[in-house]
Formats: sequence, structure tokens, C-alpha cells
Amino acid sequence: MEAVLNTTDALVLDTNIALDLFVFRDPATSPLREALERSTGAWLATAAMREELVRVLAYPQIARRLTAQARPAQDVLDAFDRHARVVPEAPKAAFTCKDADDQKFIDLAAAHRATLVSKDDAVLCMARRMERIGVTVCREWRSLAHEV
Repeated sequence: MEAVLNTTDALVLDTNIALDLFVFRDPATSPLREALERSTGAWLATAAMREELVRVLAYPQIARRLTAQARPAQDVLDAFDRHARVVPEAPKAAFTCKDADDQKFIDLAAAHRATLVSKDDAVLCMARRMERIGVTVCREWRSLAHEV
């Protein structure tokens, strides 16, 4: 499941995508990383999403990865702060995610009619429902610029 969008479209990225971007540097996220470099404010996030990232960066497997890269967790948080536009918490969306921890991503994407990028099955299974309210849910993001 992949979305091909304009680089100006609003995006909501779940924590695993942020980790793929800034910790694991997954090659599949290269188009997204490039788009974030070019487009200020396209990535929408909330304070709670940043707090979740802080918590996840302390997980032993993530901390080991950062240590192996000789990178402090603060580098990842700095990247988040540079690329994400922190907005107020969104009201509860019309649809409920079976994983309560993921609801904040659903709510924000619904409130802003943003594309939600996630590898989480609990989020991905909501794609058809979210499409009804103008939200694209996808596992991988590519820009239209890469299609030309």
C-alpha cells in the first residue's frame, strides 16, 4: 500500500515511520525524507506524538541502534522538531482504532484530511474507512516528483 502525492499534502507519520526516517534510515523512506527537507510544515504532529517518540527512543533496542551509530537520541528529536509542525490535539475521529495508542494518529489525520503513513496493521486496516472522510492511509509514501 503506497500513496503518491503532491509534496505539499499534509502528512501524519506514526512513530515507526519516524524511526525508519531518522534512526534506521530505511531506503524506502528516502522520498519522504527528501520531501520533508523541501516542504516546511507538511508533517503534522502533536505534543503527545513527540512524547511517544521520546519514550520509544529509550527502548533498549532503539538505544542500542543509536549507540552503534554514535548518535544521541537528541539528534532524532532535533530532526522531529525541524521537520514536524506541532499542532493542537485533534478531536476524536469518526472511526476508532483497535489500538488505543494509534488513535491520536487517526484523529489528527482525520481532522486535517492528511495522508497517514504507518506500517501498523491496526492503522492500515482502517484505510477504506478513512478514505470515506478524505484521508489516505498508506504504508509507504512517494512524491509525484518521483513519478516524472
